[in-house]
Amino acid sequence: MSNLKYAPHLLALALCAAWAPTTLRAQTAPPRPRFAPAKPAYKPAATAKSIAPAKPAAKAPGAPAKVAPVGPAVRYAVAFPNAAHHEARVTATFAGLPPGPLRVRMARSSPGRYAQHDFIKNVYYVVATDGADHPLPTTKPDAYGWDVTPGPDGTVVFHYTLYANRSDGTYAGVDLQHAHLNAPAVFCYALGLESRPVEVQFNALPDWKIATQLRPAGEKNTFVAPNWAYLMDSPVMLGAQQVRTWEEDDQSITLAVMGTDAPAAVDAYQQRVQQVVKEEKAIFGELPTYDFGRYTFLANYLPQATSDGMEHRNSTSLTAPRDLQGANALRNLRTVAHEFFHAWNVKRIRPKDLEPFNFQRTNMSDALWLAEGFTQYFGELTLRRTRDYDDAAFFDKVSDWVNERLNSPGARYTSAVGMSQQAVFTDSGVSIDPVNTDNTYLSYYYYGAGLALALDLELRRDHRATLDQYMQALWQQYGKKQANFAAARPYTLPDLQWVLGEVAHDTTYAGQFFRRYVYGHEQPRFAEDLQAAGLAAVPTHQLALAEQVAFDPQGRCLVAGNALIGSGLYKAGLDVGDQLLMLDDKPLRAPADLDAVLKRHAPNQIVSAQVRTRAGAERAVQLLLNETASVQVQPAEAGAKTPLTPAQQTLRDAWLASQVR
Repeated sequence: MSNLKYAPHLLALALCAAWAPTTLRAQTAPPRPRFAPAKPAYKPAATAKSIAPAKPAAKAPGAPAKVAPVGPAVRYAVAFPNAAHHEARVTATFAGLPPGPLRVRMARSSPGRYAQHDFIKNVYYVVATDGADHPLPTTKPDAYGWDVTPGPDGTVVFHYTLYANRSDGTYAGVDLQHAHLNAPAVFCYALGLESRPVEVQFNALPDWKIATQLRPAGEKNTFVAPNWAYLMDSPVMLGAQQVRTWEEDDQSITLAVMGTDAPAAVDAYQQRVQQVVKEEKAIFGELPTYDFGRYTFLANYLPQATSDGMEHRNSTSLTAPRDLQGANALRNLRTVAHEFFHAWNVKRIRPKDLEPFNFQRTNMSDALWLAEGFTQYFGELTLRRTRDYDDAAFFDKVSDWVNERLNSPGARYTSAVGMSQQAVFTDSGVSIDPVNTDNTYLSYYYYGAGLALALDLELRRDHRATLDQYMQALWQQYGKKQANFAAARPYTLPDLQWVLGEVAHDTTYAGQFFRRYVYGHEQPRFAEDLQAAGLAAVPTHQLALAEQVAFDPQGRCLVAGNALIGSGLYKAGLDVGDQLLMLDDKPLRAPADLDAVLKRHAPNQIVSAQVRTRAGAERAVQLLLNETASVQVQPAEAGAKTPLTPAQQTLRDAWLASQVR
């Protein structure tokens, strides 16, 4: 939306006075700064209830040392006077400013996301004043922010309206029922003031509770952060929530749920979340020391939410348009298991190339195959260990990881490092021009999960070690020690290799694994590795053509996507949008026609085809009916007369069993 400016200052100030929440006063005594009105604008209709820690923050084990303030706190106020139309009104107060322009910006990226998002696109009705409400000159030096010249009092009060209509882990959603706020999509900031403490006040709608990892301050609905980067990593959920809190290792775990479920369903879901927490704690041997002695699940299961999960330092944002009934609960729990594992892996066991996080550009990492891929693996394995999955359900996940790798042309040419580097274009990145990712890209989630599977089984079979122990070692070496709310020792890829050598007691093996599968692009020996657990990778004998074409409403059989390198379509020179008119002399007008032809042929046979290119030219081609490389992973004893060996049974049992003692 184009930037709107109001030439008459009186009109602009009237608009701000109608919408601006109570002005905030400067911090008076750390570490619990307070708000006080400098010029009341309006009183909220009701006071929201905040979800406070179960015990005083001062008692939190190992709480980080307090950092002396580097200037007056940056104060934010957020109100929802036009929630029906998905708007929030945000006021930021910057005080104690030196002479010269204040450079106010909106973030262009967000922690946990690796593509660029340019959140300024949803900001409008911008007005700046000094502390006495006198208008201040504002210019726009570029597309990403504003420059404001402070007045003699050294204060800039910056007002704007935010449009927010996507409740997920990246953006912000506001309506009369709730607000789900990802901080980078909501809060502006000033260059050079990022180290200052931060205070935020929410003027919420009636009956709304507030859930966040931010620390409650002395005033109601007021929260504080040690600095701006911490705020950016702290989502906030407001609405009518059901809250469940329990203790785990003398720390508080809170599950705040917004949705349509009855309390009994939330109680049952809490029990399952508790088991996930215990199981993943067992992998690392302990919970992280949460900054204020608590961890919060922000679970938004309203129908208007968008499916997503986003990890944060002491909380996670969980959004889905699903309730907690039947299979929906397990689908939601999958996100819980993945995101909670991130409390160790990526939020504290942190890649060095993501530190410090740059909010004005995309952030590329070489290690997402471990940060995300290993998390994907352990999230699913956790649900088998908690018995939320049976063996068949878990082996279906294993099959997915194997099949994605076997059938990805891109993985034949690109390493795990290279796939990680592509996240800046694929992690919710938006473009309008067609891309060839079908042939060049395999998600680092699948790529890394496949590597985790192979490594875990090889460690168990050959080295009397486990991937659990590898993650424990990474935790001890690179995650447990924190400083100033960040990893004291973020890792590099050589660090990961060194720790693997230590855990396996074999530096040669560690070097080979990284050379072949992390820096290189060799395919893991899945069949051999799975055999160690008494599992067989059984070929499914599927013809690829059935998955590569689709019938449109006019009954045309079209190549549905980019022809995969090595496929029959690719070798015949056909690609997306081309039409198969006839196959083996049979016209193709409906899916049943295609099925009838394919049933007559075995894999890797060649048939005649009549095609029409998207340019309209018709020609005859010879088409190879190639077979996919897909397999179904299943217990070897299910289809063979040979029983499991004791070694296979022991390995499988130890791998899949609960680790909770």
